[in-house]
Amino acid sequence: MNYKITTALVLAAIIGGLYAYKGGLFEFENEEYTSLSLPETVDYNFHIKPILSDNCYTCHGPDANKRKAGLRLDVQESTLSELPESPGHFAIVPKNLRESKVYQAILSEDPTTQMPPADSKLSLSAYEKKLIKKWIEQGAPFEKHWAYIPPEKTSLPQTKSTWGNNEIDAFVLKKLEEHNLVPSDRASNETLIRRISLDLTGLPPAPESVAQLLAPASQDTIAHIIDTFLASPAYGERMTQSWLDVARYADSHGYQDDSYRTMWPWRDWVIHAFNENLPYDIFLTWQLAGDLLPNPTKEQILATGFNRNHPITQEGGVIQEEYRVNYVLDRTNTLGKGILGLTLECARCHDHKYDAISQKDYFEMFAFFNQVDEKGLQMDAVQAKNQAFFADPPFIQISAAETNGVLSFINMKDTPKINVMVMNDSAPKTTYILNRGEYDQPTDSVLPNTPKSIFAFPDNLPKNRLGLAEWLTDQKHPLTARVFVNRIWAMLFGKGLVETVEDFGVQGSLPTHPELLDWLAVDFMEHGWDIKYLLKKIMLSATYQQKSELRPDLKLSDPENIWWARAPRFRMSGEMIRDYILATSGLLNQEIGGPSVKPYQPPGLWEETNAGGNRGVLTNYIQDEGADLYRRSLYTFWKRTLPPPNMTIFDAPTRDFSEVRRQKTNTPLQALVLQNDVQILEAARVLAQNLVYEDPNGKEYVTDVFRRILVRSPKAQELAALTNYYQDALKGYRERQAEAEKLIAAGEYPRLETDAAKTAALMLTAQVIYNLDETITKE
Repeated sequence: MNYKITTALVLAAIIGGLYAYKGGLFEFENEEYTSLSLPETVDYNFHIKPILSDNCYTCHGPDANKRKAGLRLDVQESTLSELPESPGHFAIVPKNLRESKVYQAILSEDPTTQMPPADSKLSLSAYEKKLIKKWIEQGAPFEKHWAYIPPEKTSLPQTKSTWGNNEIDAFVLKKLEEHNLVPSDRASNETLIRRISLDLTGLPPAPESVAQLLAPASQDTIAHIIDTFLASPAYGERMTQSWLDVARYADSHGYQDDSYRTMWPWRDWVIHAFNENLPYDIFLTWQLAGDLLPNPTKEQILATGFNRNHPITQEGGVIQEEYRVNYVLDRTNTLGKGILGLTLECARCHDHKYDAISQKDYFEMFAFFNQVDEKGLQMDAVQAKNQAFFADPPFIQISAAETNGVLSFINMKDTPKINVMVMNDSAPKTTYILNRGEYDQPTDSVLPNTPKSIFAFPDNLPKNRLGLAEWLTDQKHPLTARVFVNRIWAMLFGKGLVETVEDFGVQGSLPTHPELLDWLAVDFMEHGWDIKYLLKKIMLSATYQQKSELRPDLKLSDPENIWWARAPRFRMSGEMIRDYILATSGLLNQEIGGPSVKPYQPPGLWEETNAGGNRGVLTNYIQDEGADLYRRSLYTFWKRTLPPPNMTIFDAPTRDFSEVRRQKTNTPLQALVLQNDVQILEAARVLAQNLVYEDPNGKEYVTDVFRRILVRSPKAQELAALTNYYQDALKGYRERQAEAEKLIAAGEYPRLETDAAKTAALMLTAQVIYNLDETITKE
């Protein structure tokens, strides 16, 4: 497959034309220069299909119900065949512009014949018209959608420079040279150790790790540091945090009553699976179909809780079949977005308007998940008093004795036994295509199957969830490995090689480095779907180890960092920010697993969002005490109708449905959290009081606080500004001891006997550093 990306971005920057990125192409307002950016060979997937998808597929795409004039432009046969409503004429005639009616309609200025029609409010730029013209002149070659073509491991590109540490850099360097860019220098050792630690553990590095890297550094040293973090139990927690969004994990059922559920043992399993480096193909198989494996273990059955993380209603007056169908729809949509990287849900009510996925295809996928006998939770009075039993059948029961053996990764605490929702195909059902997706409008029956447009379901596989898992993890499957390695890239770099990590379909973004994406996908599969191997491979690249500084030339020619001539800078998630502050203050409780906890939260929020009346154990928010206040954010109780507010403000999702890409916003509320949240004030206080307690007459307080928080020494100007701030605060609190005492009372962590004025002044200094952009940014 011949991948090409237009070089218009650089040309626009050099020439000074105005540009706007659109569907993988660059649309110029300065028409004088559009001809300069036409590629030598027009590529259907990367140049033509985005134009047709954006402007034509609504009326001439996969959706038969919306198709007009019988013309379908998303498949070659229809596009090159005789027009159904105009015998003797053709939409596209290769190498013949005059006879190509679509091209003539694009050029037409007659409102009755021009395409797209005027009432669509769509139009093609001069550049797009020239692309289509050249494509037709070159024979109008078609290709299958790029993401549905199995990835291939191409040979490494030839480059002029020798820059780079491994194969990844060869692909990146080739693009940089094509755009007359040069890579950035290697980041400092302090920056690298912090970057690697955040990416692999979600926590800042311990001082001893920093000291180790600050010795004469080499690739061997970097590799050792990476291995050290990969071996840390915190690695599994960091990876699990991202997977919980995909799995739509929560500690409550959702909907109006939003009662409690016990799914945290499944979360403990995910942490265990990542720490044991369970290969991704097995990781998926157990979650999708662990119960269907031959003689499944309880661990494999527990993994299928992934399919039961969706919202479930417990209301008495609902129509059970309506909600049961919704649960199956959710599992189908989660498979699409979370694993396939496709918007399957668009085909629930009608054929997909853009991707070649029919409504029949959708309900054939739906059929894989439609064999579970499940209803909304109906608790009796005894169950209502025992949270351990809050699970909607089917479920498994886990005893404390089992967690001393085969299920030792589950942190049961003092609970003797617990129920956890899992999968069990105990209710064979006939699946029907639902008219307009409505539960009570069945039409034709269908059997489990997968869309042929993606990858045909092999005849030798069983038509159940286990067969579905084997289909997904087939080495020839075009999507599964690609989607996952792209998500890992996005985790490390802030955005994927395909920016729309949730959508590899026709309307999704095109890959900026398609050959690199394919090389990584194949290499990942060749190495046994080894997630730790994939992470280490990327982190050892020179691309990953660059500085993040936005050089003047890059600001002009590549401001969005499309070609990776520098490392990215992006704000950490709300969970990472909170954990970072807890860790650097010394407060972080590093206990692994167990039931979710309830740290500080503004009072009254749960009460305000209740539906009314006594709605069970989640009516009131009862804050935990002691060490549970300082658990990692991974373990914070997640109520769907009101997720943790300090994480929601930093763009955490509600977990009502699967999410694979969080939005990133910058709002005043985020600054207010960092300045006023009791957890952050308490962290600053504890960090300050510990330093003052250890050395009552210390001379390096400001430097010590800075190093602990930012993993580097302050520059002279930074130290001078912060020292002046500290001295001014100290002077003020010497005169106002009562205010100092009030300030250092923040939080419930025990106070130490320290100089109140000194502690308060240093606490404010720490709070200033916690509020720095550098502190909450991964760079």
